[in-house]
Amino acid sequence: MFAERETGVEECVAQAWAFLARSDEEFASGDTRQGAENLCGAVSQVVIAAAKQRGWEYRTHRANKNAVTRLSDEYDDPFIAAGFGLADKFHVHFFHGNLEDYEIEADRPIAH
Repeated sequence: MFAERETGVEECVAQAWAFLARSDEEFASGDTRQGAENLCGAVSQVVIAAAKQRGWEYRTHRANKNAVTRLSDEYDDPFIAAGFGLADKFHVHFFHGNLEDYEIEADRPIAH
């Protein structure tokens, strides 16, 4: 077991921006797998930050999915959930390299 270092909301947001910048660089260089993983990481960090702000659970993927549902309801914005779903799709691409170029081009801006 390991001890998790607790991070604050601001640190999560800063990490999200860093992951997003790294993702953009990697996609630009043609490394879609690393770009996809950093894009997924950016989205996840934003969800974690929002969950922390609200006192919601955030330590599991299920908790983050639940937070996304709550955020979509809170803001009456289905694109929040859609973006998170696409981030999951990019996470799978990191492991399997399964996305076609046209999927990356269409889905990346929504997750971004």
